[in-house]
Amino acid sequence: MTVFKTALGRTPRIVTTATTPRISSSISNTSALVLARLAYKQHPAMSVTTQQEAAYKRNPHSDFKAVEASRPAWDASSTFRYTQTVDPSWAFGGGANALHDSSSTSSSSSSKKHIAIDPYEPGRPAPFNYKLLISSIVPRPIGFVSTISAEGKTKNLAPFSYFNMINHDPPLFVLGFAGSLDSPKDTLRNLLDSRECTVNIISESFIEAANATSVDAPYGSSEWDVSGLTPINDCVDVKAPRVREAVFSVECRLESVREFESRATPGKKTGAMVVLEGTRFWVREDAVNEERNMVAPEVLRPMSRLGGISYGRTTEAIEIPRPVFEKDVGGAEGFEKLRKAADGTGK
Repeated sequence: MTVFKTALGRTPRIVTTATTPRISSSISNTSALVLARLAYKQHPAMSVTTQQEAAYKRNPHSDFKAVEASRPAWDASSTFRYTQTVDPSWAFGGGANALHDSSSTSSSSSSKKHIAIDPYEPGRPAPFNYKLLISSIVPRPIGFVSTISAEGKTKNLAPFSYFNMINHDPPLFVLGFAGSLDSPKDTLRNLLDSRECTVNIISESFIEAANATSVDAPYGSSEWDVSGLTPINDCVDVKAPRVREAVFSVECRLESVREFESRATPGKKTGAMVVLEGTRFWVREDAVNEERNMVAPEVLRPMSRLGGISYGRTTEAIEIPRPVFEKDVGGAEGFEKLRKAADGTGK
């Protein structure tokens, strides 16, 4: 395992203050924690995750194991490879390739109409928007987040597909939470408390164990025990352990927090977003190149999130160079030709 710190050094710079992340919506860090603890004491048996799962009804199968048994076995022989793009001869101004109107694809046809959906139309429940969005914004990267409470007693491990990187200097990542700061999920609760975590990337080799950590266990019950994964307490900048089985991990500090209010029910807090600042990267030595600036996908074997209870694996990729305006488009003259061809005027 290779470890290297970011340009931030050992003490990451918090954008607002050195000790307190910015919290929008006029809620201080202290009051958020007080409210969170109060909510948990009042309803210890019903976790936020339990309530949400009851509303979302993610699993469409009454007998999942029977459905799974009817499917082909996992193809362990499938290896990562590159293929050509759909149309290697595509030229600027060419529009959609041949797949757009191909009878072999159910997703595209110029004759098919689009329908408009108002997310707040009368009678449309919020879980409908959730199910629609997670089935269309795909594939989504998964942040496998390890947190620990400030006093170090409560450890949590959970997967998040409301996750992505948003900057590289400084390294910044975003996590989204359904719910409010006064009734936070366990990960958010620990983040507000300790202001640190590790973000790990899920690989094929431990997907079942990673999924197990999404269980609606009560606060204080460690998902590490449920998963059987291995916590490694060798992080330099944070106390939260990283996942030994993960090919790539990042030590992170809490940079900022923002809370969102429902549009359908004004005054009700329904979402929170945290920005995390990476302070140190960990990568398995066989996965990183000599310059330590590229991770091999055939070693990482990342899993992604799709709709419902579906995951995706990455076994094929294409490469398409980013075009250069002067060289590839032909500069202003070439662009003007494309413009005239597009509007059909020739002028």
